Formats: sequence, C-alpha cells, structure tokens
Amino acid sequence: MTIDRSIRIIAGLFVLISLALGAPASPLYVSSYWLWFTAFVGANLFQSGITKWCLMETFLQKLGMRRTETGAG
Repeated sequence: MTIDRSIRIIAGLFVLISLALGAPASPLYVSSYWLWFTAFVGANLFQSGITKWCLMETFLQKLGMRRTETGAG
C-alpha cells in the first residue's frame, strides 16, 4: 500500500470515528467536542492540498512506507 492511499484511508477513518463519537444521533455518542476533531482533519486535508505537505505523510515515510507502487500489474 502506498502513502497516498494510506493517508486517504486514515483521514476517512478519523472523520467517520469522530462523527460517530460527536453526533448526538449516534449510538456511540460521547461529546459534541469530537466534531472539532472532524474539523481539524478537514482543515489538514485542505492545507495539504494547497501546500503539498502533510504531517501524516512524514510519519508514514519514517515508518518505511513507500511512496509509489512497485512493479507492473
């Protein structure tokens, strides 16, 4: 799995979890303050789209994840 694909999966997972914990209609509701985390993830996605820099990308690179797929197919 590549870094770009992992970032999309992680961001989507963070948004879904924070919505489940922050939306009052959710059976997993904890506090509406979790919606701030949703906003934080969205702001980071927006910022990385403009600046082409993402902190999660730096973390994943340090963990040894590759940037692109290798091989054909």
